[in-house]
Amino acid sequence: MKKFVDVIIPLPIASQYTYLLPEGMEASIQPGCRIIVPFGPKKFYTGIVTKVHETAPEAYETKDISEVLDSRPVLLGQQFSFWKWLADYYLCTLGDVYKAALPSGMKLESETLVEYNPDFVASEPLPPREQRILDLLSADPEQCVTQLEKASGMKNLLPVIKSLLEKEAICIKEEIKRSYKPRTEVRVRLTEALQNEHHLHIQFDLLARAPKQQAILMKYLELSGWNAEGKNIREVSKKDLLDASGQAQSVFKNLVDKQILETYLHEIGRLTGDHAETVPLHTLSPAQQRAFYEILTSFQTKNVCLLHGVTASGKTEIYIHLIEEVLKAGKQVLYLLPEIALTTQITERLRRVFGKRLGVYHSKFPDAERVEIWQKQLTEQGYDVILGVRSSVFLPFRRLGLVIVDEEHETSYKQQDPAPRYHARNAAIMLASMYGAKTLLGTATPSLESYYHARNGKYGLVELTERHQQIQLPHIELVDIKELARKKRMTAQFSPLLLQKIREALEQKEQVILFQNRRGFAPMIECRTCGWVPRCKNCDVSLTYHKGLHQLTCHYCGYTYAVPTACPACGGVELMNRGFGTEKIEDDIKQIFPEAKVARMDLDTTRTRTAYERIINDFEEGKTDILIGTQMISKGLDFDRVSVVGILNADSMMNYPDFRSYERAFQLMAQVAGRAGRKNKQGLVVLQTKSPENPLIHQIMANDYARLYQEQMEERSLFKYPPFYRLIYVYLKHRKEDILNQAADLMAAHLRQGMGERILGPDKPPVARIQSLFIRKIVIKIEQEASMSKVRRYLTQVQRTLIEDERFRSLMVYYDVDPT
Repeated sequence: MKKFVDVIIPLPIASQYTYLLPEGMEASIQPGCRIIVPFGPKKFYTGIVTKVHETAPEAYETKDISEVLDSRPVLLGQQFSFWKWLADYYLCTLGDVYKAALPSGMKLESETLVEYNPDFVASEPLPPREQRILDLLSADPEQCVTQLEKASGMKNLLPVIKSLLEKEAICIKEEIKRSYKPRTEVRVRLTEALQNEHHLHIQFDLLARAPKQQAILMKYLELSGWNAEGKNIREVSKKDLLDASGQAQSVFKNLVDKQILETYLHEIGRLTGDHAETVPLHTLSPAQQRAFYEILTSFQTKNVCLLHGVTASGKTEIYIHLIEEVLKAGKQVLYLLPEIALTTQITERLRRVFGKRLGVYHSKFPDAERVEIWQKQLTEQGYDVILGVRSSVFLPFRRLGLVIVDEEHETSYKQQDPAPRYHARNAAIMLASMYGAKTLLGTATPSLESYYHARNGKYGLVELTERHQQIQLPHIELVDIKELARKKRMTAQFSPLLLQKIREALEQKEQVILFQNRRGFAPMIECRTCGWVPRCKNCDVSLTYHKGLHQLTCHYCGYTYAVPTACPACGGVELMNRGFGTEKIEDDIKQIFPEAKVARMDLDTTRTRTAYERIINDFEEGKTDILIGTQMISKGLDFDRVSVVGILNADSMMNYPDFRSYERAFQLMAQVAGRAGRKNKQGLVVLQTKSPENPLIHQIMANDYARLYQEQMEERSLFKYPPFYRLIYVYLKHRKEDILNQAADLMAAHLRQGMGERILGPDKPPVARIQSLFIRKIVIKIEQEASMSKVRRYLTQVQRTLIEDERFRSLMVYYDVDPT
């Protein structure tokens, strides 16, 4: 009887595919294993088996699988259930989830290799581009397309390759690309002939005239603890042997040539495990102890609990005690953070307590390291505590008992592009429920939806209203910069009060944080004569000026443009900067306080994992006096010596066309303010705004979250927004605006047929073109009590109908469920 397997392929394809299992492979395969499968005319992909069965598909001829990669599953049953839920809830495909979930090193793909034909003789001179490729191939006869593009400096080589193929100058083939290689170490042992004591003594006598070789052999016996019985012999690395003996590589080689010692490769892995020393837990304060017991009590009746604790109330210490409780019960913990910057600080705190039981997982780690963490989690020796950002929800767990979502309000938990556009907080709650685990959401400024669920009994609610060690909440000083600018009393972006407070802090050897939620030097440059503003050629946005790079950059597609010396519209040479970003603030601060040590933390300065660590460590150790940053610095970082925080422009956060803008502005400013006055004294926050009368500003000054919640709930109930309604955004993208408009109108009409007035749009979003694609957006508002499974079925059906229309072949349509 023939056996077949159903397979997920890492492509955005709605269905799974069935392949034939060749004879002899039946015993070696089970659901969750990876296999190599042919797909399309010549491509190969790593598929994951979901089912082994005996039913051949009727619609197509099955192909044989090419290779089995695993003897044991790399995808556990509960993980697969979680994948299916994600694909269903967020209206994407299983292939999308698979592509996002597994580290790249576990997804082998075939790569197109171009091969030189040595028998080719040209009948006439070749065009220069074709001749260039042949010259490169004659030097190295087998290269992939990306190599050729790099070596030739030419873009879009496919037409050139197609032409050379037709002339039979080259041929192409597909080869599996393996990006993950295990890390190995060269180790040393005695050859088999010298495994008995008598032969070894003879060899020592023969080496009497080669004292250096004898010294290496003696050192090997000492390090390995060698004995004639062959018991408890330790493995010795070649490096350790040479270091310990102090001898040269050439001396060691002589011993190998004489067949006294031999070398072999041993897989050692990349994961560090040198934190065996641990310290006992700190004692909780009475307020923390009370919150700790309230959380445990809440977990007896509720699966999710919200810990609403003011900034610096010691929430992390409570988390550590909860983790300890869960580990005592033999379970695992997933601890989610919104930002990689935070993991660098919290890792050390957790390592001190949990040592080798802690694993850290995020995208700034090399892919090979992520592969090894995944593989370790599949074993019984997996980490007991995983600390990571949103992608950590995909890791395998065997005994998950608790998920902690720290700073649960953060927008970084929402994946924007590509699919699956999941929210890690909501996904974590579902993941925990599948394992029968509990979820703790912690924050000083809860998302309004989470607070609503807690107030209405869906979640447990624990409030922690006092800061640790009785530190007072920071004092907030309001500064009306509109009035100061009118009186010409501003120095660059800084009010006199802020400059005075920075100066006082520096004199007292204290630190300052300045917050501006926009990177770059200036949001745009403008011609003073005609008002011309440089815009991105691919997107509907102005270009941001980066002084350090001396270029204009689009923050949507990465397009760069040289800074013009004169206006291309009118020829005027008066080009001025409008607005300011973190780079401009850094520049100005260095001029005003030349003696201060200044650092900047934004997307431009934190491209690597070590950059995060360096900036934070320098600030912690007092090597930096003033830290300037975007929202990265607002996310729960603890610094002991920060006495002044400056919020340079509150208005840019409030005046954003989004129903969450007030909620976001409150959260951001309250979190940034919370970085001030962490130990022994009250901190100061200088809040600069052009709208001092705005009610939100007064809610921030009074830290009045309850008032914000009440006002926002009234508004959202009235206008049908979450938590009273569910939102789904539909995005349509196309290179031609007229075709896009037709498609958007047609889709909205289809949706209205089934869903009536729940459909709003289509409309242009604030940025209506990105990467040369025009965009339209349709908003769907659905009552909480409506059947979401019926809604999803209908939306999928409408999407399929639209894409199958001949006119819209290259149209992109996708859904964003629960957008942030």
